Amino acid sequence: MRAILQVVFLAAAISATAFASTPGEVEIGSYLREANLHGFSGQTKKFSDFKGKPLIINVWASWCGPCRAEMGSLQRLARRYGRRQFNVIGISTDDDGNAAAAYIKKSKITFENFLDSKVFLENMLGANTIPLTVLVDEQGRVLEKVHGAYQWDSPEALDAISETFHIKLKR
Repeated sequence: MRAILQVVFLAAAISATAFASTPGEVEIGSYLREANLHGFSGQTKKFSDFKGKPLIINVWASWCGPCRAEMGSLQRLARRYGRRQFNVIGISTDDDGNAAAAYIKKSKITFENFLDSKVFLENMLGANTIPLTVLVDEQGRVLEKVHGAYQWDSPEALDAISETFHIKLKR
């Protein structure tokens, strides 16, 4: 599993030692703690609502250039595989929820996004830099954390996702 991840997500392997942990961070191999997720359309969910399927969590902000650069590939990934083989959600760290909501609308992002204006989720996920993408198994265990922007729908990323989640993605 690590061989593919090391090739595709080389920066993630380096970042494991380059980034200090955040207060209350859930480490790779540990389970996500329950948390309320406040959606932009008024809905509230919990991480447990996503159990049963692997989960890709992207931590981003509307003012973050690399976050915006990878958002299109996350949208394509979610449109193609989301809710069938795994779920994709976004966690905005914007202080101004209106700015994040405007970006979601302008960019026509359809996967679920939630606002973390109090940095609780940011700290729990280890997002001391963004973008951060966290791959979580169907039981809620953190399998991988990837710092930096990637093309999430590229063949290499799809291979790494397949390998991490132990699923076969139809191409």
